[in-house]
Amino acid sequence: MDPTLKSKTISKLKDEIEHLSPQLRTAAKYVIDNPADFGLDPIRETSRKSGVSTYTLVRTAHRLGFSSYEEFREPFRHALVSTSEFIQEPAWVDELRESGDIGRVQAEATRNAMSIVQRSLERQSTDELKEVVDTLLAARNVYLTAVRSSYAMAYYFHYVGRMALTSLQLIPRNMNSAIDELNYAGPGDVLIAITITPYSRETIQACEFARKKGVKLILITNSDIVSPELKPEYVLVTSVISTHHFGCFTGMLATLELLLALLVSRGGDAARERIKSYEDLRAENNAYWVRKKTLVFR
Repeated sequence: MDPTLKSKTISKLKDEIEHLSPQLRTAAKYVIDNPADFGLDPIRETSRKSGVSTYTLVRTAHRLGFSSYEEFREPFRHALVSTSEFIQEPAWVDELRESGDIGRVQAEATRNAMSIVQRSLERQSTDELKEVVDTLLAARNVYLTAVRSSYAMAYYFHYVGRMALTSLQLIPRNMNSAIDELNYAGPGDVLIAITITPYSRETIQACEFARKKGVKLILITNSDIVSPELKPEYVLVTSVISTHHFGCFTGMLATLELLLALLVSRGGDAARERIKSYEDLRAENNAYWVRKKTLVFR
């Protein structure tokens, strides 16, 4: 079998997704986002997980030029068998699972966190990360936006990232909308948008507005396809699979840490000096409050 067939199929799905009917688009997006599950699961399980009928999955296969659903699935199954590595679960996780109901929940959440960190990090291409870092460092302004639960990720990335990337701005500020902040943006600027399913309308609108202004777009999200009409320069895909009812951000945080490490490394002496200056300021402030507390209690 052609070892590149899986990648070619995913590329074709991405190219055609905006021209597909809603049901075929849902099926295509599921395959793009869950290639391992698609290669592993039988058609009825894929139908259940994706929310489309088995007939729709067969139609998707035919649309891509495959004679059957199994022929469509085979390159994904082959890639899974060829590249998957078994990683032994630590013994202490098994011990947690056997320690009662709380231990079982803790064990499953622990296993999930380790799994999505690995899955998120192994998806990141060194070449793409280098291009992302080059793009950020060369930008006139770097805007960063997110809402709801994703905002915590954006806030942390901005808090640390500004040490290496002085052009980084977290938007919106002062109760504005992100679009207000992007009004004067243009070519030479970059927007980083963080969003996960269900994708924020405000974030998508900000991305669309930025693209119209000629701003380069970097998405950090849980899917290769956030909106078929949206064409970002780069997409850093992370897993947010969870054992509870909300997305788990452990994998995304690991990816952001990776990006921060690259930015600080590329920032060189200037970035290290800014970090040192910040640490010195905190130490001086702490010393001030220690002296003041000593005086108060004398």
